[in-house]
Amino acid sequence: MESLNWMIPVSGLLALIVALIVAKNVASKPVGNEKMQQVANAIHSGAKAFLSAQYKILIAFIIVVFLSLGFGLDNWMTAGCFLVGAGFSVLAGYCGMNVATKANVRTTNAAMESGLSKALSVAFSGGAVMGLCVVGLGLFGSALIYILTGNSNILFGFSLGASSVALFARVGGGVYTKAADVGADLVGKVERDIPEDDPRNPATIADNVGDNVGDVAGMGADLFESYVGSIISAITLGTIFFQKTGAMFPLYIAAIGICASIISTFIVKTSKSPDPRKALNTGTYVAGGLVMIGSIILSKIAFDNYKAAVAIIAGLVVGILIGVITEYFTSESYKPVRKIAQQAQTGSATTIISGLAVGMRSTCLPVLLIAGGILISYYVAGLYGVALAAVGMLSTTGTIVAVDAYGPIADNAGGIAEMSKLPESVRKVTDKLDAVGNTTAAIGKGFAIGSAALTALALLISYAQVVQLTSIDLLQPIVIAGLFVGAMLPFLFSALTMESVSNAAHKMVEEVRRQFREIPGILTGETDPDYKTCVAISTSAALREMIIPGILAIAVPLTVGILFGTVALGGMLCGATVTGVLLAIFMSNSGGAWDNAKKYVEGGVNGGKGSDTHKATIVGDTVGDPFKDTSGPSINILIKLMSVVALVFAPIFVKIGGLLM
Repeated sequence: MESLNWMIPVSGLLALIVALIVAKNVASKPVGNEKMQQVANAIHSGAKAFLSAQYKILIAFIIVVFLSLGFGLDNWMTAGCFLVGAGFSVLAGYCGMNVATKANVRTTNAAMESGLSKALSVAFSGGAVMGLCVVGLGLFGSALIYILTGNSNILFGFSLGASSVALFARVGGGVYTKAADVGADLVGKVERDIPEDDPRNPATIADNVGDNVGDVAGMGADLFESYVGSIISAITLGTIFFQKTGAMFPLYIAAIGICASIISTFIVKTSKSPDPRKALNTGTYVAGGLVMIGSIILSKIAFDNYKAAVAIIAGLVVGILIGVITEYFTSESYKPVRKIAQQAQTGSATTIISGLAVGMRSTCLPVLLIAGGILISYYVAGLYGVALAAVGMLSTTGTIVAVDAYGPIADNAGGIAEMSKLPESVRKVTDKLDAVGNTTAAIGKGFAIGSAALTALALLISYAQVVQLTSIDLLQPIVIAGLFVGAMLPFLFSALTMESVSNAAHKMVEEVRRQFREIPGILTGETDPDYKTCVAISTSAALREMIIPGILAIAVPLTVGILFGTVALGGMLCGATVTGVLLAIFMSNSGGAWDNAKKYVEGGVNGGKGSDTHKATIVGDTVGDPFKDTSGPSINILIKLMSVVALVFAPIFVKIGGLLM
């Protein structure tokens, strides 16, 4: 097989070539009338402006870390890999967001001229560019570095770069989008009783910009670092247990996954199904089936048995099942969301209580599945099998990201239809796409959390191997102390990010109220609102608020490792992983359930739009917004980033041995 190793980075390049072709195809679609183009240009410009400002701050951070790695570890190869990982993460997010903000108006126009099938094709194509860029850059970078150097240790620098950028992108994008969303909903829909995405709402452009910087660029960076982290941890453990064969196997699986994702992309694009959910699910299942077949064949060739394939399939099946469970708890088609809508008839308090209960209950089955996947993969292939399960779960990342990124594009398309005052028939098509997009986004978050659990565990195992920890003894006081500190961190991190959204949303609400109060012509449609001020509020708040959570994720493992040593740090990583996974599932699913309960009521049940029940669900949705789009998904990156930091700086921790010990 060694003579075929060059095919792995080539498959990464193939993904990027297909992404370019799909992007050009999206750009060739008609953009609609002048008003549609005007709205779309405002969204596109706002998103580009935010990312440009965010990347300027990230450049300074990247330079500091690069120099710290080079001089502190005296390892410039690791530092160079860090630069590449950070750069590729930025590039994946930017390319995906850039195409998404072009696909939105073209989706609206397709809905107006051709109907549901064509609109689905355009929206999914926009998301597919993000998905293919993520897997293409991730595999090309990690495979090329390993094939050229044969050194798995320096790859942790690549993973650190990806994780660092991902955390800032997720937190910054999440604060941006939810500040605008909460401001637009509370003042526009509750206080002024105007429709969602109404052009009279001053925060509506900022809200649509936020969909792109948070749910496209931020989500893409999130799964990019998960994808890279799983591959690199599997390479490391494969080298330890099976030498070169074990290291190359996960890279081949990732290459098969890319080919499967490309095939599934064209299946969804050409689907004529009147049900968008069916078309998207078909693409997901086809990609998963192809990876299963490929892993069985490859496992027999590489190891002369099927143990590695069982581990891969276990991770893949767990990921799919978590998606199904997430859909049950967050889709308006099922009992949990409908019960929240029913409870909303008695006010906001019962709406919030029932949503919290749904989120808490939704943690049970995913955790049992993750535990089952860990046990199966371990019993068939040992610690290496656990890492392979993470690779298996993330092998179809290209498809998962495409399905997830489709959601905000469809959401934007509906906003453009509303702001351009298109016929109601157009909004019905985009609303149908958006309703499915809400569920696919929730499924994508569930998938990201599940993959984060397995990836963080694989990274923790790699850390234990590097620092030669044979066990973590819970009877040692230093381990228990580390465990409690780690368990606390996801809660502190979530508090910081929730408070960031609250602070930013407070300013947004005040600004929207001011405009309604001081510019009376807005509500009559005689005067356009000042959209730019709202965009500026979200931008400045997001850039300011993302810094402290980002520093926390890097500073805490460094401090614990230097002061208390590798054993305490191992305990801390265990505590953070366990509570982080549970808290992320709870927050993401509560938020998704509240969101779809609102949409369920807007569909005409329990009083429909404008009723007291509807207003109660809007309050629930605004509480859930930072749950599902800021804090919840950011925890995924927190637990992985801390493990990567521990791995990269492990030589220093071992050398020092804990200054206070």
